[in-house]
Amino acid sequence: MKDTIFIKGAWENNLKNVSLSIPKYKLVVLTGPSGSGKSTLAMDTLQRECQRQYLDSMGMMADTISKPKVESIRGLSPSISVGQHVTNRNPRSTVGTVTDIYMYIRFIFARLGEQVCSSCNGSIPPSFEPKGVLTAEDQEIEAQSISCPHCGEVQEKLGMLHFSFNKSEGACETCSGLGHVASINEAMVFNPELSLADGGVTSLKGVHRDIQMRILVAAGKHYGFDFDPDLPLKNYNDIQRDLLFYGVESEEFKRHYPNVKPAAGTKFEGVIPGLWRRYKEKEGDSGSKAKEGSFFHEQLCPDCHGARLKKEVLLVQVANATISDVSEWSLEDVFEWTKSLQTELPQDGLHLVEPILQDMLTRLQRLIDVGLGYLSLNRQTVSLSGGETQRLRLATLLGSALTGVLYILDEPTTGLHAKDTTGLIRVLQELRDLGNTVLVIEHDVEMMRAADHIIDIGPGAGVHGGTVVGEGSLEDLMSSELSVTGTYLREESFPPPTRVRRKGSGQNIVIQQAQLRNVDIPTVSIPLGCLVSVTGVSGSGKSTLVFDILAQGSPKAYEQTGCKEITGLEHVGDIVIFDQSPMGRVQRSNVATYTDMFTHLRKLFAGLPEAKERKLTTKHFSFNSPGGRCETCQGLGVLSVDMNFLPDLEVKCTDCKGKRFTDEVLQVKYDGYSISDLLNMSVEESLPILKSEKKISVMIEMLCEVGLGYLQWGQSVKTLSGGEGQRIRLAKELSKPSKNHTLYLLDEPTTGLHPTDIKQLHSLLNRLVDAGNTVIVVEHSLELIRESDWVIDIGPEGGSSGGKLVAEGTPEQVAEVPISHTGKFLKQILTEGL
Repeated sequence: MKDTIFIKGAWENNLKNVSLSIPKYKLVVLTGPSGSGKSTLAMDTLQRECQRQYLDSMGMMADTISKPKVESIRGLSPSISVGQHVTNRNPRSTVGTVTDIYMYIRFIFARLGEQVCSSCNGSIPPSFEPKGVLTAEDQEIEAQSISCPHCGEVQEKLGMLHFSFNKSEGACETCSGLGHVASINEAMVFNPELSLADGGVTSLKGVHRDIQMRILVAAGKHYGFDFDPDLPLKNYNDIQRDLLFYGVESEEFKRHYPNVKPAAGTKFEGVIPGLWRRYKEKEGDSGSKAKEGSFFHEQLCPDCHGARLKKEVLLVQVANATISDVSEWSLEDVFEWTKSLQTELPQDGLHLVEPILQDMLTRLQRLIDVGLGYLSLNRQTVSLSGGETQRLRLATLLGSALTGVLYILDEPTTGLHAKDTTGLIRVLQELRDLGNTVLVIEHDVEMMRAADHIIDIGPGAGVHGGTVVGEGSLEDLMSSELSVTGTYLREESFPPPTRVRRKGSGQNIVIQQAQLRNVDIPTVSIPLGCLVSVTGVSGSGKSTLVFDILAQGSPKAYEQTGCKEITGLEHVGDIVIFDQSPMGRVQRSNVATYTDMFTHLRKLFAGLPEAKERKLTTKHFSFNSPGGRCETCQGLGVLSVDMNFLPDLEVKCTDCKGKRFTDEVLQVKYDGYSISDLLNMSVEESLPILKSEKKISVMIEMLCEVGLGYLQWGQSVKTLSGGEGQRIRLAKELSKPSKNHTLYLLDEPTTGLHPTDIKQLHSLLNRLVDAGNTVIVVEHSLELIRESDWVIDIGPEGGSSGGKLVAEGTPEQVAEVPISHTGKFLKQILTEGL
């Protein structure tokens, strides 16, 4: 028993009384179609029971974590789950700060850096102290002074605090250590030709604008002047303009009425202060630029040019490099620089940093092994993908030296090129060899080959899944008739079919002189009317080319972003982007509300005879508004329990028992089901019930087609992966008729998809192309790349060694380019299969 975890009778979510044994101290892969029950088994059953038993053993309230629906689990170890959700939204958090490598860099520069004299610009060599190690006191060392050997000028010796952009001692004063400054683009906010009522202030809309207009009129009366919402902005006098722009509590407005205090109902915030407040509130939110960004100019700080630190700090050098140089390098380059320090530093100073150089090199090597060598130390963590975040944490866990732990990982190969998968597998095997159990939810065939044991869950998604259909090695799965993964791999072993590639419409989008970040491409041509894959190793510049250059292009723009010119966009009607950004962090947003299905559902229920008898309207069938919802949980169905130092816990509402609505609303039924019953159903389960409702059934069928029939309507969008969110957006788009040629840009749409689901996704993308559109995918999945009509390969490596056009053409043509990493793997999959 000590070498095995025994699960008996698991029936959480869609699991069908699953019993199985998981070998400990092995690399175990859990696979199967999307929605088959892999995450339910690993996260909702195994991980939750680990946490519950662990808290129980410590004498803490184990009942705060509900026992998963399982008869018993024996042989458990303490567990650590490594998911894909980005939790750190702080714009000041960088790769360097979260890995502690930047702290070591600061120590090196504080101890061994050559300062520059502020008086004569001469170099001041470091003064070495007695042998010691990095301690907490080094952070807050007392201010010291040094004398310039050239002119004798006494000045402050720079310590660790001066090399931190999060401390006032070191942060650039102009941008407060953020590296960029923002200013409001007033031309985008105010239209002087229009009145406030007609939309003269673009940031004020709908009901919010009406409320603000009433406050402005009341403020005008209070101060003794007339504020007319129907007056064009260009006709405002100074008082009216200052009130609208800056608000009643601004110095600009107060100068007109220095002795009059604002009254209740007259405290207008001001359009500009309001925009700044919202901008600062959303500073760490990746979606904030989409919401508020058009009103702001964001540019590099004119003083530090993005380096975040004060000028005198940026002049300090160690081994001919400044701290700004080191922060901008890729981790691979930082690794080489750190190795060189051992020979370049003077021997009398080397003892100061020797203990931490080894630690730094070990940490850097781990990050390179998990395929993150292309990242720079100053890369913001909010800009990392789910897969990058997960691998960053994985590299950190390796340094903990824990043994006897159960690690549960959720698709760590997400966003990883086939070339880098080997390094990741090596890291997972290293974790295993330390004496840990590594359980990986994964679809990657290479990961399956490396596994000591594979468990295949299926055969389908949702109600069609939840059983173990195969166990053992990859060969065992291939010989199993029930295994979905095995069936797919058997089909792949047959001779590959002859593929016919589309020629396109004959028109092209051509990007000239693309130069942004590491991308440097003289010219690249994208055929329209095709399925195009943009490929390359992680960090090669794929997303920069597609989402930061092409997506920002406009046929009418005088100046394009990141390139000299883009031609051919005049042939495109719309550009639609499906990226991996979170769908929202609002707890109330769920699958039904996000797809607009809930609006139709509320209308359907409000139109029923029982609802009319009780005088219930669509408002009563909304869990977001008072009236019909349960007020104890305010329509959420759950109550949040503060766990002090642990994350808040959600428990089922004691009044409505998780049903969200009042008894009166729940008594109204359609075909025997209340609105709460339908929200608790999966998309697929609801189809037979709602088939006659045309507007609803179209969306249900589309969600089933994109492989999301297993999602529950009431499931919070916060719980969806980036890939699931992208496919929901795709379903919404496919359910609308296309009016003109649309350019669809997708960011790794195969994320979280089993190879059998990738086939389904491919047929959907084909539908978009066959309808006269162009689809461009940034992709690592060889299964989708080989089905593309055209491939654009960027690289050859990541970071500073990438950004070049390595190959372009059909998959067969790219497969023949020797320097293309993608080509090498494509050649194999086109001739031999997976």
